[in-house]
Amino acid sequence: MDKKNFTIGGLLLVAAFALLYFGPKSAPPARTRPTTPATEKTSAVPAGSATSTTTPAATAPAPLAHAPSTAFAAATPDSAGATVTKLSNGTIEARFTDSGGALLEVAFIQRDPKHQRLVYPDRLGGDTPYVFNARHADPILALVDFPGLDRNARYQLVSQTVAEVTYRAVLDNRIEVTRRYILAPEKSETTDPYQIRHEISLRNLTDQTTPPMRIALSLGTAEPANAADTGIQLTTGYNTGSDRTFIPRSDLEAGSGFFGIGAHGAKPFIASPGPLAWTTVKNQFFASILTGTEPASGLISRRVKLMPLLPDDDARAYGITGAAQFDVKALGPKADAKLSGTIYVGPKEYRRLANATAFKTDEDKVMDFGFFKFFSQILLTLMTWIHGWTLNWGVAIILTTLSLKTIFIPFTLAASRSAKRMAKIQPELQAIREKFKDNPQKQQQATMELFKTRKINPVGGCLPILLTMPFFFGFFTMLQSTAELRFQPFLWAPDLSSTDTVAVIFGLLPLNIMPLLMGVTMVVQMHLTPSPSVDNAQMKMMKFMPYIFILFCYNFSCALSLYSFINGLFTIGQQLVINKMKEPEEAVAIASPGGKPIKNVTPAKKK
Repeated sequence: MDKKNFTIGGLLLVAAFALLYFGPKSAPPARTRPTTPATEKTSAVPAGSATSTTTPAATAPAPLAHAPSTAFAAATPDSAGATVTKLSNGTIEARFTDSGGALLEVAFIQRDPKHQRLVYPDRLGGDTPYVFNARHADPILALVDFPGLDRNARYQLVSQTVAEVTYRAVLDNRIEVTRRYILAPEKSETTDPYQIRHEISLRNLTDQTTPPMRIALSLGTAEPANAADTGIQLTTGYNTGSDRTFIPRSDLEAGSGFFGIGAHGAKPFIASPGPLAWTTVKNQFFASILTGTEPASGLISRRVKLMPLLPDDDARAYGITGAAQFDVKALGPKADAKLSGTIYVGPKEYRRLANATAFKTDEDKVMDFGFFKFFSQILLTLMTWIHGWTLNWGVAIILTTLSLKTIFIPFTLAASRSAKRMAKIQPELQAIREKFKDNPQKQQQATMELFKTRKINPVGGCLPILLTMPFFFGFFTMLQSTAELRFQPFLWAPDLSSTDTVAVIFGLLPLNIMPLLMGVTMVVQMHLTPSPSVDNAQMKMMKFMPYIFILFCYNFSCALSLYSFINGLFTIGQQLVINKMKEPEEAVAIASPGGKPIKNVTPAKKK
């Protein structure tokens, strides 16, 4: 049975590696700001100021309700001649456009007060801020699929202050739409500087009742966060109040299924019904989160083709976008209605999103830590606290790892001792297997009797380790999407969130140091840890396992590799100590003629 299990396990590992290696790979395009034909009235102004112009209101035919008809949306620049109005609070620069009366994009302009470096630059070592929604299907909060009021309609700038802007448009002389945006202050106890308050007022200008309307507001477009991002974490998502669901971009792509089972073509969109407390679109490090005063009635998720020169079946060409739907009741003559809410456009910082005074409906769940979220949250909070006084994220990862290993020393000691005892009785177990190879029942009875005689718990080596696994999986998951690690240097690595490539061999093979160091610790651990098996096939599998893991983990981020390396170093030191510890001498029972064991009472030799 053991040989069979190990053979199956080995085949599964090989299959997983084959899927990783030969599966579709997504290389994100270079981050180049698209050329926008919009005009922009700007000036060198301090934080908290605004620039703007006024344009006439636009009229258009009545809105049409229709579903998306293509397999993907196209990235579109701002309308020709549009005017951009900028509002800034020192943390973000919100750029509004009169084309759709919406939020064109958001630049993260916050600087480190000590070094005056951008906290979130667009590239490693750059001095240009990262811009969310730089390439997009629609501006953020633009009305989607609503001819006459969508991104192609020209809104009039009604008013603007240092922290507020208001637009107005009239649809076919029937409905007046007023859009107001309020930027949160940089420092506030009740709001977050990445938040923008928005209000949409709809007024019936006629003497007839208008039919009910469904309005879809764009959440913006998320694209791969950097050159190493494969797009796996490009998702939309929503919170129903009791449950969170995330829709990866891959769900919209054509899939071959598992050996043909479940194969499907590309989906033009995915519709998720409400009510939804919040909706989001996000990449590895940044997100926009729309939280309405009233729940959204649905979410439409679509792919966006960001690189038009690439073929439609190339996954590298795509980002993802979402539109939150809201229902507006029929408006009586001269009546009005209002939609309002808050949109957060910023980094996925758990400590920030978990602020209960600024976020009311669990926006921190956008982190999507998965099944081990409780443990991820605890460890990220600990790591952030450690960083507060070390001021280095690499050191914070090391100290958090060591703290975790120290807490679980009693459990790992128990597991190691159990493995040591199991290794000692392997010859006896092998003898039992040979003696009762044709009688599994007697083999099992004899094995259990041996465990009882030697006072060994057969699962004693597993249970202590199982108790520690949720914390280690939580740590592993947490490090994959922590925005604070982006472009943070440590030792030779310029970016903890990416691979620590120091050279490229023959122009093809990247030389990543930290995964290799991690692999060395795994090989050493294998040789130091007592093996409970004497089966040759199992031994070969165990020896080969570290090298398989090196292949799997070779392109891990430096943060993940650093965690695994420190974890391995600690385990090696711990195992060296355990191997030197002496086990208590076991009393050997001698059978009496009557079958009852008698104690060995041979007197000790005189010195």
